[in-house]
Amino acid sequence: MSESGSSFEDDVLGELGDDKLQEIAGLLGTDTAGAQKVVGTTVSALAGPVQEEAAAAPEEEAPLQGVSTLGGFATGGLMAGVLAKVSKPVANAVAKKTGIPAATVTRVIEMLVPVVLTVLSKRAARKK
Repeated sequence: MSESGSSFEDDVLGELGDDKLQEIAGLLGTDTAGAQKVVGTTVSALAGPVQEEAAAAPEEEAPLQGVSTLGGFATGGLMAGVLAKVSKPVANAVAKKTGIPAATVTRVIEMLVPVVLTVLSKRAARKK
């Protein structure tokens, strides 16, 4: 898998790593393959609203211009706010699609947010 040609989902799974994927699998009561499916579904559901917010942001506030505009990880930044805003509707959508309780999906999303922010900042840095 080439770094520039990998999908957003692949990047998130790669950044997540085996330990976190095992943790998610334990939370979901499934194996790593099941956890990968849920992560994939969740990342796909998150990607749409994130891309919409990015497109709607004024150019000087465009969220995918680099870590500085993301606000860094300590402050949360613009994209963390976007992810927080869409997490409940995404959790409900993923729960409906997978049959997993929304509260459990919300916990998975909470684990994925820092990983998604890392992937977004790495992708933004590569585009510079």
